[in-house]
Amino acid sequence: MIGFIRGIVEEVEDGSLIIDRGGIGFQVFVPGGVLGEQYRVGDEVKVYTYLHVKEDLMQLYGFLTKDDLRVFKLLLNVNGIGPKAAVGVLSGITADELRFAVLSDDAATLSKAPGIGKKTAQKMILELKDKFSLEDAFEQKLTNVQERNLGETDQDVAKEAVQALVALGYSNTEALQAVRKVEMREDMDTESVLKAALKYIM
Repeated sequence: MIGFIRGIVEEVEDGSLIIDRGGIGFQVFVPGGVLGEQYRVGDEVKVYTYLHVKEDLMQLYGFLTKDDLRVFKLLLNVNGIGPKAAVGVLSGITADELRFAVLSDDAATLSKAPGIGKKTAQKMILELKDKFSLEDAFEQKLTNVQERNLGETDQDVAKEAVQALVALGYSNTEALQAVRKVEMREDMDTESVLKAALKYIM
């Protein structure tokens, strides 16, 4: 099993990178977001990998974070979604967006991913919902935000607003849907987000 590959980009192709590691060129299929990082020939890259094996085929799929790889593997468990479709999903939306979309029954967001229609999006929600929790979704989002050196205040405020709505008797899905509809501003605290979110529930 190949856990990750660190090497030099030898070629950038449509949907994949050729990574030179010790004189061997590994073709690694990656989400559009990885290609969007604008890797050029000669750049060093590290990707966490999944080896897909069929009778007549072996393909490597690569991701910049372990979280993306984890979500990719969960997508493979959804009936009717193979590696290419799973990579397509993560090309259209981030792992964080996928988690929140599943938890809030947001089929429209999932349908933004290439090749994912409304029916498949609803199937994803049904089959993945018990794999994610609201707490974990916020914690992973915060981790990803911190790794990108962005501010974490908005995430804390949103999380507290969701928790407050749940404490008021709303379901996790209702609370998350309402908070996601609020247009977050830097000057907003938990109370102002909560008030704005309540308008979308009532």
